[in-house]
Amino acid sequence: IKRLKQPGIELHHLPEIDLVLVTHAHFDHLDRRTLRRIASDQPIVVPVGVGTLVHDLGFHIVHELDYWQSVPLDGLQISLTPCHHWGARFLADLHRGFGGFVIHVNGRSIFHCGDSAYFPGFKEIGERHDIEIALLPIGAYDPPSGREVHMNPEEAVQAFLELHAKKLVPMHYGTFRLGYEPLDEPLTRLLARAKEAGIHNDVLVMTEGQPVVL
Repeated sequence: IKRLKQPGIELHHLPEIDLVLVTHAHFDHLDRRTLRRIASDQPIVVPVGVGTLVHDLGFHIVHELDYWQSVPLDGLQISLTPCHHWGARFLADLHRGFGGFVIHVNGRSIFHCGDSAYFPGFKEIGERHDIEIALLPIGAYDPPSGREVHMNPEEAVQAFLELHAKKLVPMHYGTFRLGYEPLDEPLTRLLARAKEAGIHNDVLVMTEGQPVVL
C-alpha cells in the first residue's frame, strides 16, 4: 500500500519510546521492519496470539492481553478492549486477537480504538473506563462491505457519544487508500455530523507533524 502523505516525524527523529502498543496483526498495523528498528528495552503490549510475531524483533518484554485484561507499566495502566474487526495476518492464523487500548495515567485516559466497525460494545467500554480522549477510525467504509469491519464517520460520532469521552480525535483516513471513498470525504462527513450532534467543539483534527498538548 503506497503512502499518500509523508509521516509527521521521521523514524530517526522519534524521541525515546517508553512502550509500544499493537492493536492487531494486519500489515498496516504491525509492520515488522518498523518495529525491529524501534525495538529496545521498552515493553510491547499486544492482543492474545500476536506475541509470536514480535518476540524475535528485539523486544525483551512482551505482554499479551485478552479483552478487559490490564497490565501496569511504569505508572501507566494499559487495558485491552473489544472491537468489531478481525485479526488474522494470513488466511490460516485466525487465532490472533485484536482490540483497542485504554491508557490510564495520572487520572487521565486515552482510548485508541484500533480498527473497528460500529458495535454495541462502545457503551460497555465507556461504562468500564472513564475516557477523556477517544481516537476513533473514520475511513475505509466504502464499499459497503467494508462497514462489516470499519465504521463510517457518522458511526464514529455515535461511538464517541456512547463512550462519554471528552475529545474525539479522528484517525485511519487520508494516509493510505484503504477504501473507495474520496480521501477528504471521511473528515468532511465527520465534521458535518459532529455539528449536527452539537459536539463540533469536541473534535480535534490533527495534522502530520503538528504537536498538540491537551
